[in-house]
Amino acid sequence: MKRTEVIISGLGGQGVILAGQILGKAAVYDGKNAVQTQSYGAEARGSAAQSEVIISDGSTGFPVVRKCDILVAMSQEALDKNAEDLKEGGRLIVDSLFVKKIPNAKAKTIQIPATETAEKTFGSRICANMIMLGAVIKATRVVSPEAVRKAIEDTVSQEFVNTNLAAFEKGIELVQ
Repeated sequence: MKRTEVIISGLGGQGVILAGQILGKAAVYDGKNAVQTQSYGAEARGSAAQSEVIISDGSTGFPVVRKCDILVAMSQEALDKNAEDLKEGGRLIVDSLFVKKIPNAKAKTIQIPATETAEKTFGSRICANMIMLGAVIKATRVVSPEAVRKAIEDTVSQEFVNTNLAAFEKGIELVQ
C-alpha cells in the first residue's frame, strides 16, 4: 500500500489550509483515500498555520503525519518547526522569498519564488498558495494536475476560480 504524507506550512493568511484541502480533494478525485487535518493560531493572520494531508491507496488507520514525504514551507518559522519531520529522501519545497536558511536535510530541495511570482503576475500575494501547489504537483506527481484543477473549481469561490487556476499553472511552469 502506498502512503504519502504531506505537510503544507506557513503563516495564517498564506492559504496553506486551502491548499491542503484542495490537495486532499484532488487525491479523492484520483481514486485515492485522503485525510486532511489543519491547525492554526488564534489570530486570523500572521500566526503559524499548517495543513497535513495523508494520501493512500488503502485505508488510513492513523490520521496524523508522523514523518512527511513532502514538506512545503511558506515561511522560515514553518520550516524551522517542521524540518525534523521530513523523511530522508523526501521533498522539501520552500517559498524563496520567506525561507532563507535551509537546513542540511537529506531531501531534494526546491526553492519556488511563489510570493514574488504572485505579486508580479497577479498583483497580490494571495495566489502564492496555488503557485506552491502547482510546484508541488509538478515536482512530486502525488496527484494528477487534472484532479487539482477540478478540486480548485469545486472549492474556490466562483469569482476566483480562473485566477487560482492560472496561479496553479504558473506554479507548474516554475519547476524545471
